[in-house]
Amino acid sequence: MLHATMLPPMRKRQRRTEGTEGPRYGVEVKFPDVRLYLVEKKMGATRRGFLAQLARAKGFLVEDVLSERVTHVVSEQNQAQELWQWLRRQALNNLPTLHVLDIGWFTDSMREGRPVTLEARHHIQVTHFHRHHPFILYISIYVCVCDAFEVMAESYEFSQCDGQCLAFRRAASVLKSVPWPVERLGAATRLPCLGEHTRAVMEEILQCGRSFEVEKILCNDRYQRLKLFTSVFGVGPKTAEKWHRGGLRTLNDALEDPGVELNSMQKAGFRHHGDISRAVSRAEALALGEILHQAALGISAHAVLVLTGGFRRGKEFGHDVDFLLSTPEQGKEETLLLSLVDSLRRQGILLYCDHHPSTFDINNLPGVSFEAMDHFAKSFLILRLEDRQVEGGVQRPEGQHDGRSWRAVRVDVVAPPMERYAFTLLGWTGSRQFERDLRRFARKEKRMLLDNHGLWDKTKKEFLPAEREEDIFAHLGLEYLEPQLRNA
Repeated sequence: MLHATMLPPMRKRQRRTEGTEGPRYGVEVKFPDVRLYLVEKKMGATRRGFLAQLARAKGFLVEDVLSERVTHVVSEQNQAQELWQWLRRQALNNLPTLHVLDIGWFTDSMREGRPVTLEARHHIQVTHFHRHHPFILYISIYVCVCDAFEVMAESYEFSQCDGQCLAFRRAASVLKSVPWPVERLGAATRLPCLGEHTRAVMEEILQCGRSFEVEKILCNDRYQRLKLFTSVFGVGPKTAEKWHRGGLRTLNDALEDPGVELNSMQKAGFRHHGDISRAVSRAEALALGEILHQAALGISAHAVLVLTGGFRRGKEFGHDVDFLLSTPEQGKEETLLLSLVDSLRRQGILLYCDHHPSTFDINNLPGVSFEAMDHFAKSFLILRLEDRQVEGGVQRPEGQHDGRSWRAVRVDVVAPPMERYAFTLLGWTGSRQFERDLRRFARKEKRMLLDNHGLWDKTKKEFLPAEREEDIFAHLGLEYLEPQLRNA
């Protein structure tokens, strides 16, 4: 006769309200460099909770919310293109290095009790091309090829190989602007800026659905560490390389190592890393614009403030918010910026400020090389943005319940003189690659030098005036290009 097994009464567990980790469960974290996120869609909340508990019991870190801390995303039975579309909307800065994996990798790892080696069958990629389905084509080209080029460019940037870095960034820019399907390498022969190396990477992806060279980079310990360290505000490639060579492997290593002396910007970057490493929404950018605009008008009725950067180009998400501030009162723009910062401080929303005074000198113009930064006064800020100030509330990770009604946001404000307004607006709108190509066209085709400060005609030996962006395009003999078309 069979008898039912007597089970002890079950105690009701309190529901967790915050993300990760192993120690909270009394289990040692065995794999600190692997952070999992389980996609709930199709998997279901109950099964997701069970699998998360199983992974934690085996020493894995499992994040309850998707953020740039995550290294491995695990999905079960989701369509590849739908999954990638959703990941794109999260605007994660580390998306190119993120491992997007099928549940098979997770079950293999649980069986082995460790993260198993990644194989082709584990990766979720969109590799099917169809001329009648532009959405699938867009995801395939953009995610597989363009992101591969961006990874290559970043790897060369970390190695300070500027020429190769620029080549891959330009190739990515070209592909993003392609209006027709690229189903084979032969279809890309008439595209400019695709060299032997970029074509080899592209051909491998078109044929195999992956690039083994890119995968090797993504699995490289140095690349992963430099990518992690440079995600901190104020940490550049040189500092990241120094930390890596010093044996640091995690952000906590940098915070705890007595030999690491953080400057004020880096301290602020670590302090607010959770917030400023997440995407900023258009609603948040517009809310910040209203706050800054009202503060500027309180200082001067003639103040001009305009949203620039990716949001001016129509982006829905970004990683910081850029503004241009000026006034028709000659020579008063830097004073206006300093007064604006003081106003934000008095309001209690200024969390950090790094102000750079103007070094602009007309006698040092024109510049002959591309410079990402101009010589106008500018302030790099971290501001506190309240829920009530944003339509729909501030962005926060799903499931976050830390009791806060605000988030920190990175904000940059540049203050050019009004006579340089059009040039600065053009430069700060971007994209960076568009600006590079536009300046190259001016130099090579028109014998002119263009930067954020002005437009110099080498033939006439004079600066050309411009009150609007349209004037600059006209000087170059080009049709005006709306900001939303400058994303390549």
